[in-house]
Formats: sequence, C-alpha cells, structure tokens
Amino acid sequence: MQRRLVRRFLLIAGLLSLILIVGTVGFVWIEGYPWFDAFYMTLTTITTVGYQEIRSLSRAGRVFNSFLILVGVSSMFLAVGAMTQTIIELELQDRYGKRRKRRMIDHLHDHFIVCGFGRVGRNASYEFQRANIPFVVVDRNEQRIAKAMEAGMLTVVADATRDDSLREAGVMRAKGLIAALPSDAENLFIILSAKTLNPNLTVVTRASEEEAEEKMRRAGADTVFTPYAMTGRQLADSLLRPHVVEFMDFGRSNIGPKVTMEQVCVTANTQLTRKTLGQLMELRKSGVIVLAVRKRGGETTFNPPPEFEISEGDYLIVMGERPNLQKLEQILAS
Repeated sequence: MQRRLVRRFLLIAGLLSLILIVGTVGFVWIEGYPWFDAFYMTLTTITTVGYQEIRSLSRAGRVFNSFLILVGVSSMFLAVGAMTQTIIELELQDRYGKRRKRRMIDHLHDHFIVCGFGRVGRNASYEFQRANIPFVVVDRNEQRIAKAMEAGMLTVVADATRDDSLREAGVMRAKGLIAALPSDAENLFIILSAKTLNPNLTVVTRASEEEAEEKMRRAGADTVFTPYAMTGRQLADSLLRPHVVEFMDFGRSNIGPKVTMEQVCVTANTQLTRKTLGQLMELRKSGVIVLAVRKRGGETTFNPPPEFEISEGDYLIVMGERPNLQKLEQILAS
C-alpha cells in the first residue's frame, strides 16, 4: 500500500513539473517572455487563478495557451482528486486496520505477549515468528511498533506497565509473557500486574542487575535471565568446554536446515501413557533421540533408559529432524 501511494505522489509531481516546464519553455519560445514571467504565466494558468495576461499574446501564443489551459487545468484537477483519494484511503486503512488488528487479538488464545520490542524483545519475537507461534508485541515506542508491523506481527502501541495495556493484549487468555523492557523496575511492575490479572500465566523476564533477580522471582516470575552473568559463564565455557558450548548452540539456534531440539508433552488422551520408552516402538521408528524426560513433578532424568516409564504430563526433550518431531508429537498427543 505504501509503495503504491509513493508511486502515485511521484506520478502527480512528475506530471505537474512536466506541464510547468513545457508551459515555461513555450511562452519563452513563442512570445519571448523572460523565464520568470513565463513560469509565472504558466503557474497562474494551470491553477485557474484568473489573473490577466502579463503581456498581450499573439495568435500563436493564444493557441498555445488554450492547449495549456486544457491540459494543465485537467492535470491539476486530477492531482487534487488523487491527493484527496489518497488521504481518504490512508484514513480508511488506519481505521479498518486497527479494527482488524483488534479482532485478531480478541480471537487469540494460549498466545504469548512480548512487552518491549528492543534488542531482547525483538529477537524473542522473531523466534516466535519462525516457530509460527501466536504472539502480540506491546511497546509504547511508535517507531519500534512500526518495525514490528512491517515484519507482519500483531502489535499494541501502549505502555506495558499499565493493566489496560495488558488486557488489550489479551493477558487473560495468554499462555505466557516476556517482560523485556530495559528497566528492572518496569519489568517488575509488569510481572506484578500480569500475575494479578492471570495467576496461571507463565512469565519470563530479564534482569540487568543480579540483585533484582530474587525480587522478580518473589513477584511471580517463573524464569529470570541475567544477561551479564550468562554471558560471562558462556565466555568462560567457550574456553574451558568449547565442544560442549558448540553442541548447546547447535540445539538452541537450530544450526542446519533439518535437525533441531524440541519438547513434546505426553497428553492425557494418548494410549501410550504408563508405558516404557522401550515399549514405545513408534518412538524408535520416528527417528528422534530422547535426551531427557522431565516429570510433571519437576524431576528431570537425562539419557533415560529403555525401561523408563512415561506418564501423563511428562515432557520429552528430543532431538531430530522437524518432520520426525512433528510425527512424534502427533503420536503422543493423539
């Protein structure tokens, strides 16, 4: 839409400029006007101002001026109509665009909310977008929201620390929230508001200061990341255990077009509950590797043996090609 509007404005400007140039050159060539007088005569003619002729025109000059009136005035009316149409289209697009976005957000369930579209929130949003997960971006900076909208994301221009903003983003129906504002105090305020509105919401946040981590957990944050501490540990691990770091990066960033890591939940509907991994023949045929099993109570077993029993609510941490992971998910959720 924006490209079409830009092309329309360029076409109008080019047409009017061409008429001004032709009219100015014509009056100079036919009547011998000075350049400024020729430009002024052309401008008053095509804008229908109605001033009298600067100098008397010859028969050839009047023929040329008649042609200029027909073409120039028609072009001017066309330009005014096109600009009016553009303004109306922009207003309608903005109005219906907001209504359409509002309806789309109102129909979201079990989605995620990203509060803040800075460096942290932007990368989290791109990850959700790559995974085709429904989410909403909330930020009070209109330029950041414009970037999110250009990327095809659902957005809300609002202050994420306000309850009304979180309600507008569908916090009552959301599954999780990322508090990624640059200030620890603002993130803490978001956590308190979000958990009050939806106690079942899973909240993940970042803490610039390590002292704020415990406060955020007490406020209700389920996971708190401290970027500086994490970066320091990763830098040290890159020297002490470089191959381990490379493997973990492989799992997190999906290096390669096929292999990735995923978590798969064992639902209540599946007929495979209370069975062992060894008995799960479909799992072996699916071509995935079970790295760990996280029980519903929170206990995690790494490299589970074939006799390990799975049950409802367990999460299997697996690695494999994406089609095989989707097949496994269908098996455990069927």
